[in-house]
Amino acid sequence: MLSKRYSHYSLECGTDEAGRGCLAGPVVAAAVISPLTPEAEIINSPLHKLFEELNDSKKLSDKKRFELRSIIEAFFTTTAVSFIHNVEIDEINILNASMKAMQECILQLFPKPEYIIVDGNRPLNGKLGMKQTNGKVFTTDEIELLKSIPNSSIIKGDSKYISIAAASILAKTYRDDYMNQIHEEFPMYHWNKNKGYPTKDHREAIKKYGPCKYHRMSFRLLPEQLSLEF
Repeated sequence: MLSKRYSHYSLECGTDEAGRGCLAGPVVAAAVISPLTPEAEIINSPLHKLFEELNDSKKLSDKKRFELRSIIEAFFTTTAVSFIHNVEIDEINILNASMKAMQECILQLFPKPEYIIVDGNRPLNGKLGMKQTNGKVFTTDEIELLKSIPNSSIIKGDSKYISIAAASILAKTYRDDYMNQIHEEFPMYHWNKNKGYPTKDHREAIKKYGPCKYHRMSFRLLPEQLSLEF
């Protein structure tokens, strides 16, 4: 079973993102504060099953992820999801976009977390208040709030801590929902299967049809030996 806490704070938040390596669509982040339910009550609630089955969302089936999502949203203290779309990704780059998506989630949480654990090796508030023309621009108060909350980055945190694993599941499932939706608009890219990742069928479709409005133009959409023809 994964660990319930990294710090001694009760309102500890875990956050993670999904879709960083995709060629199309948004990067999606989620943040959660684990339930404050007493241990004795957890045994007789759906949380007991959740805590036993929760793991890195990449290791779970689609069916299991969506099943666990409903439990997370019903029983966790608070949850939030944020989308950073491809136009903004192209403007500020994918690393900054991933971090910003997690920061936006933190600002949505109520109650506010006392401590934050982040999947990966970068601190949450490494870059704040960047100038841009697309997406949300943080206010001074929001920047100060994010700076005020202590945080730690944990490599492979989604396979170590319940809150990060839960955030990983929310981010993954909401992004999958979005990619299935835009697949209806552009079915030739097969996003219902590849979810925007650089699979062979996705790149073959880009080669044949060219990119669309959801593609990340700052990414290398095709290998160097191929080129787009318009």
